[in-house]
Amino acid sequence: MPVTDFAVPEKYKYQNGFGSYHESEAVEGALPLGQNSPQKPAYGLYTEKLSGTSFTAPRYENQQSWLYRILPAASHSPFESRESDTYNTNPDALKLQQIPNQLRWDPFDLDPTVDWVHSLHLVAGAGDPTIKQGIGIFIFAAGKSMDEQSAFYSADGDFLIVLQHGVLDILTELGPLLVRPNEICVIPRGIRYRVLLPHGPVRGYILELYQGHFTLPELGPIGSSCLANPRDFQAPCASFEEDHSGSTQYTILTKFAGRLFAASQTHTPFDVVAWHGLYYPYKYDLGRFCTIGSISYDHPDPSIFTVLSALSDHPGTAVADFVIFPPRWLVQEATFRPPWYHRNTMSEFMGLIHGQYDAKTGGGFQPAGASLHNVMSAHGPDMGTFEKASSAELKPMKVGEGSMAFMFESSLMAGVTEWGLNKCQKVQKDYNAESWEPLKVHFKRPEKKCATVTNMEKDGRPDLGTWIGES
Repeated sequence: MPVTDFAVPEKYKYQNGFGSYHESEAVEGALPLGQNSPQKPAYGLYTEKLSGTSFTAPRYENQQSWLYRILPAASHSPFESRESDTYNTNPDALKLQQIPNQLRWDPFDLDPTVDWVHSLHLVAGAGDPTIKQGIGIFIFAAGKSMDEQSAFYSADGDFLIVLQHGVLDILTELGPLLVRPNEICVIPRGIRYRVLLPHGPVRGYILELYQGHFTLPELGPIGSSCLANPRDFQAPCASFEEDHSGSTQYTILTKFAGRLFAASQTHTPFDVVAWHGLYYPYKYDLGRFCTIGSISYDHPDPSIFTVLSALSDHPGTAVADFVIFPPRWLVQEATFRPPWYHRNTMSEFMGLIHGQYDAKTGGGFQPAGASLHNVMSAHGPDMGTFEKASSAELKPMKVGEGSMAFMFESSLMAGVTEWGLNKCQKVQKDYNAESWEPLKVHFKRPEKKCATVTNMEKDGRPDLGTWIGES
């Protein structure tokens, strides 16, 4: 079956469709008919608009939602700075190190002492959220649920969350999402949410997108379906809490320009009774990805495995792509089947959810670990993988069974934080020595000169070196 067999069963209902205009009401009749902002909304609700793009963005990329809630989000005290000496996730404000070395990290530790908000560690990034340009790449590891009287949102960008361990029970303003390993979740900029950990500690990866929003990649000659199909994305259904007595203090936390701020209010932030629109959180089961590959020869570019893309202003070049390497059949003839050796104008940050990545069989690339191959940093299969694949019998074979690797690919040169290089103490010092320095020379000159070489020498062209077998 093209779905993941999750150990934890689903507990919520969803609306299906990527980029679809959804509507949901927890109380029948809460949604107005024929208009967005009636003078007197049903049941005494307030109308609030949530804009994920400018009002005048082209229709095909315009993302707005209308919320009908018990009290508007503006009803809170002024925000005040929190933990200003220690909490900073703005790449532009940190001293990032742009280095050409290939980097690989051992599995990142679980941390039972912190909640979601304090679990976010910026590993690498580029750009600046204050001008809405660039990306941030995070590792998260949390062991405690957020306080039930709290909510969090990022004003800096959209969170693409790749869970590696545990379960996330996320209550958003627009409804709940249950996220399990092999599912991803996108929470757009500004949407408030609370993260509970019903099954203990969690760990994973986040790509924060400072500009635009994620879209599905164009399919071109593939046609109208395959890769990540729109119907497999799931958006929440409206669900709300009622706590407006004024006796309970709630805290609203925000990540704003990488800094942490907090405000208080005496009513629950999760009081949206109904909503409709195009701006909402969603999740996706990676097991539903319909993989495309070669059925004759050669290895296609890894862009064929793109799940979501964030476009730049240059067609075909992404600010960020989310790419996966799922279980798949390889049937190419006369072909080196693992990914080829590569130098890329894009930067490639890879992680592993579970299993073993088929291009790195030496054991150094492990679940909960990561690697970064920055702009034009050479990389490819390790020696063991190359030797095995070069002599393997080329019969149909399934690779990646029980595995799911992924890549955050970006056109931007990624800088690495001090936490990512040193403080986390996870960088593998022997990455090159284990992967590529042991590669052997297999090149051999032919015993006899071919006609082309002989003719070149007759024409007085440069010496081509000493040939094997020459006296």
